[in-house]
Amino acid sequence: MEIKLEIVGNMQENTYFVIEDNTKDTIIIDPGAEAEKLINTIKKQNLNLKYIILTHAHFDHIGACSEIKQNFNVPIIAGEGEEVLLENPEYNLSSIYGDSISFKADKYLKDNEVFKFGENLSFKAIKTNGHTPGGICLYFENEKVLFTGDTLFYGSIGRTDFPYGNTKDLLNSLEKLKKLPDETIVFPGHGNKTSIGTEKNINIYMQDKFEY
Repeated sequence: MEIKLEIVGNMQENTYFVIEDNTKDTIIIDPGAEAEKLINTIKKQNLNLKYIILTHAHFDHIGACSEIKQNFNVPIIAGEGEEVLLENPEYNLSSIYGDSISFKADKYLKDNEVFKFGENLSFKAIKTNGHTPGGICLYFENEKVLFTGDTLFYGSIGRTDFPYGNTKDLLNSLEKLKKLPDETIVFPGHGNKTSIGTEKNINIYMQDKFEY
C-alpha cells in the first residue's frame, strides 16, 4: 500500500491517496480543494480511482468532491450521520466563505463497517463523532494506519464549536482511538503525521488523566 499526500486550499488541508501496489486501485480521502490539481495527479500517475472517501463534511474536506466525481464517475462514501452537513452549506461552513457546497453521498458507512477496495485492501470505519455528527476514522488494521480527519491531530484534537459539534462526543470518540496499537501511524486532516503512542504521551486529550 502506498500513501500520497497533497496539501490543498487556504486551510492547508491534507488530501490523501491510498494506492494498492499491484492494481493501482486508489481511494482519495477528503479532496478538499484544488480539484484540477488533484485530477492532474490522478491522471499523471495513472491511478485507478475507485472511491472518494470522506472523514467528515466540512467545506475544506469536500470542496473538490463534485468535480472529481464528475471526471472519474466514482462514488462518494461518508459516515452515517454526516448527511446533515453534506447537504447544508451553512452547516458544512461553505456558505461562510461565499460558496454553496451541497450534495449527497452515494453510501454511508456504519460504525465498525469494513470497506474493501482493490484486490486486498480494506479499512474499518470507526465512528468518531464530536467534531461533526457522522465523522469517521479509517483504520487499516493490517497496515497499522489510521486516517483521522479532524478528530485527532499531532498534539491536539478537532474543534467542537461548529454546528453539530459536541465536546463530550469527541472525547468519547478518542477513547476508541486510545485502544488502537501504539504503533498505529496517524494521518490527520491537517498538519504532520503522528502515532497513537505519541499522542498518548504528548496529547493531554489522549491521556487517561484528562477530565472534561
